[in-house]
Amino acid sequence: MKGIILAGGNATRIFPLSKSISKQIMPVYDKPMIYYPLSTLMLAKIKEVLVISTPRDLPMFRQLLGDGEDLGMKFDYIVQKVPNGLVQAFVLGEKFIGDDSVCLILGDNIFYGQGFSEMLYRVQLHIEGAYIFGYYVKDPKAYSVINFDLDGKVLSIEEKPVCPQSNYVVPGLYFYDNSVIEKAKKIKPSTRDEYEITDLNRLFLVEEKLKISLFGRGFAWLDMGSLDSLLDAACFVATIQKRQGFYIACIEEIAWRNGWIDNEKLQQLGKKMGRTEYGKYILSLLT
Repeated sequence: MKGIILAGGNATRIFPLSKSISKQIMPVYDKPMIYYPLSTLMLAKIKEVLVISTPRDLPMFRQLLGDGEDLGMKFDYIVQKVPNGLVQAFVLGEKFIGDDSVCLILGDNIFYGQGFSEMLYRVQLHIEGAYIFGYYVKDPKAYSVINFDLDGKVLSIEEKPVCPQSNYVVPGLYFYDNSVIEKAKKIKPSTRDEYEITDLNRLFLVEEKLKISLFGRGFAWLDMGSLDSLLDAACFVATIQKRQGFYIACIEEIAWRNGWIDNEKLQQLGKKMGRTEYGKYILSLLT
């Protein structure tokens, strides 16, 4: 399976912060924002990742992440000139995906909860059709809302409905088999002049190949699309790390625990961080 991180867009909701720098480069407590979605792909044991971003911002991601060799991974990069919808990620990434299945994650999403890694790994091993997730929110009107029956069968998906049929929404994490490429090419622009991921998911729903798994009450999903949500995410990460001592989205640790890098490499990466708390944490894993 391949992974795609969509880290484009203009992030106008957080101007002036994002006027000169990508939102996904900005710090969320002690790490660049893109570390969080990248860590999710790594937890799913995905080693080949494509980063899609704007012409202005893509060089910064190349400088930050490199070619992936330090993590035992492989990173590719593609420009999205116009931010016209999530579905375009599969058209732009067609060559990268090849004959594989693919996982798309939005570059401003954080997922955190017990058993998450095992859930991701099970999904990517047995993907057939499309697999999405459901997360309960108090006010679902601003999201893609899922309606399903008592057996978990998806009945409908609506984009930003006026009268939502449930409180479960689709967070920015999607798994698809290889048929997603051809389906993506069939999607027409919506009234917002965007290629909507909801329309893509409906194509799988019509074929009865759309599956859903619900995140429980103890699970955290943070969408960092506004100034307040950026602050909330930073506070959340800081609280967990300070109280538990475990780091969220430490990509070097995940690569090491996945067996992609050895102790010597982990030590090298830790020493590169100097005397930072992040570097000290990496080195502490070896003791």
